[in-house]
Amino acid sequence: MDVDRFERVLDAVADRPDVRLTFDDGNASDVETALPRLLARGLTAEFFVLAGRLGEPGRLTADGVRELVDSGMTVGSHGWAHRDWRRLTATQVGEELVRAHDVLSQITGAPVTRVAVPFGSYDRHVLRRLRRAAVTRAYTSDGGPARPDAWLQARTSLRHDLDDAWIARVLAPPGPALRLRRAAARLVKRTRGR
Repeated sequence: MDVDRFERVLDAVADRPDVRLTFDDGNASDVETALPRLLARGLTAEFFVLAGRLGEPGRLTADGVRELVDSGMTVGSHGWAHRDWRRLTATQVGEELVRAHDVLSQITGAPVTRVAVPFGSYDRHVLRRLRRAAVTRAYTSDGGPARPDAWLQARTSLRHDLDDAWIARVLAPPGPALRLRRAAARLVKRTRGR
């Protein structure tokens, strides 16, 4: 997404206490582009970092993660290597849900207990693993509003081609048909499993 569109989104939500901002993947642009614009508007956000990709070109470094925390942002885990959590081997589960949290906890100096599920891909087995890993909140890409106290949090992903009408639609309360469709999709995800 270009900076102008990103700033339009931030301006649209700056006075909305019902909107929470999250960022996935741990890109270098989180510190270079997003952080100064968030701070200029007095906003905070939660950054979900790929622990196994820290220091790669275009990615956050450990110092970048610390800069986010020192600036009042929260850091959670997006896993180790951006894998589909529905298709993990036993070794990969350890990397994604234990090692990633440990690495990020060491960097931030605080327990990392919140996650953003890569690709929004989850089922009952993934949810069970997250609870066993003592995850205190799990974010998905299911779209729409979420109850502030819910353990499983739906999020709406920003698109590169958004415009002011899209922003207004996303921030408007969803109608009954859309609420029902989203609830049905979440129910299917929570109960499916191999």
